[in-house]
Amino acid sequence: MNFKTNIKVESVFLNYPEPIKDKMFALRSLIIKTAEEIDNLNTLEETLKWGEPSYVTKHGSTLRIDWKSKTPNQYAMYFQCTSRLVSTFRSIFKNTFKFEGKRAIIFHVNDELEIEPLKACIKATLTYHKVKHLPTLGV
Repeated sequence: MNFKTNIKVESVFLNYPEPIKDKMFALRSLIIKTAEEIDNLNTLEETLKWGEPSYVTKHGSTLRIDWKSKTPNQYAMYFQCTSRLVSTFRSIFKNTFKFEGKRAIIFHVNDELEIEPLKACIKATLTYHKVKHLPTLGV
């Protein structure tokens, strides 16, 4: 897999507060690792959208991650709110994750990430246009 990154993304990661920085780097690593496991995914692009680290593939929906100072004890993974992603994830993982509307999975700073369910969400997002016709998006 070809990984392309915008040099400005690193400065966003480096500017997160210390306890959050590790959490954000862990999400980033999980996204990259999951992308590497997806058959026929040739390129993952890391860029900034709305000032947030964002991950884009040819056949996927944009996946963003960020921490906001107004909610200092949480960070999130954001999805296209017009997609079926969050509604599908909510129906499958309602007891696993906390959701915000149609747009995000919210993580508390003290929570341990549920790796396998989260990888399933990442995979569905990065391949969305190939799986959106499936009832549970291939999850």
